Amino acid sequence: MTTGKTPERQPVALIAGPTASGKSDLAVGLAQALEKQGRKAAVINADSAQVYADLKVLSARPSKNEMGGIEHLLFGAWDGAVACSAADWAEAAKREIIRLHADDAVPILCGGTGLYMRTLLEGIAPIPPIEPAIREEVRSLAAEDAYSALKAEDPGRAGQLQPGDSQRIARSLEVTRSTGKSLLEWQEEKVGGIANEIVLHPLVLLPDREWLYERCDRRFEMMMERGAIKEVEALLARKLDSTLPVMRAIGVPEIAASLSGHMSREDMISAGQQATRNYAKRQYTWFRRQPPGNWPKSESQNYDLGRGFALLLQV
Repeated sequence: MTTGKTPERQPVALIAGPTASGKSDLAVGLAQALEKQGRKAAVINADSAQVYADLKVLSARPSKNEMGGIEHLLFGAWDGAVACSAADWAEAAKREIIRLHADDAVPILCGGTGLYMRTLLEGIAPIPPIEPAIREEVRSLAAEDAYSALKAEDPGRAGQLQPGDSQRIARSLEVTRSTGKSLLEWQEEKVGGIANEIVLHPLVLLPDREWLYERCDRRFEMMMERGAIKEVEALLARKLDSTLPVMRAIGVPEIAASLSGHMSREDMISAGQQATRNYAKRQYTWFRRQPPGNWPKSESQNYDLGRGFALLLQV
């Protein structure tokens, strides 16, 4: 027998922003503040590098001490030999959120991978598998030819992309050719999102860029001291497919080049720092433009939890 009442929506906190912006510390601080009030909380990783067990150092995965006694989930949960897609992560995150809510705990999503968060909240387009022959044909096209074909076959999608965005161009073209529908049409049919089932308490960190880039540089140097080179040596010893995300993670190609003698240690560190800053810049741009306009954004390096999460903390 049912009461006919709509189930009460439960809270989910979300702390997003570019790498090295202080998300992890803030998430732990929020969880500790909640637990002081007698409510359990846990941090759920939403970073596409920190999901891999092989990248403890290079992904800046929080140490046990940095976790501050708070449960951390989906950190190092995937073996590097298995690519973790946004859909894979969203399904795993959804399971953890359901489990935590059943325990009256507050899930705190924390990371810098906007696609992961968008997929979890908005769902994913139910695009059927691409015909292998079509995929092979599209992927064999030169970038300029693929873009020209997309402009002819799906001008709406082509208008959203830059000519050099070869990966998205190829994906859009193969979807159109394989399914007969534009990727834009499929995206209007997204399923599985949880945004309407929860009360979201979001925050986007967008600190001063110079401050952020300096932290990126320092962090990469610290990674060298904490075993990043040994981490890449172990990864290379596995002889994994070079196209896997774990092999393309920031720091891995640079350190691999140094280990093979194609780059000096000094140049490797410089290249790794530059790659990190470039990534932070892309994240910064994404989180400034893509999240809903009502998501609070903080440009301060010292965020007031009590003010920003007042509704969640009930202060």
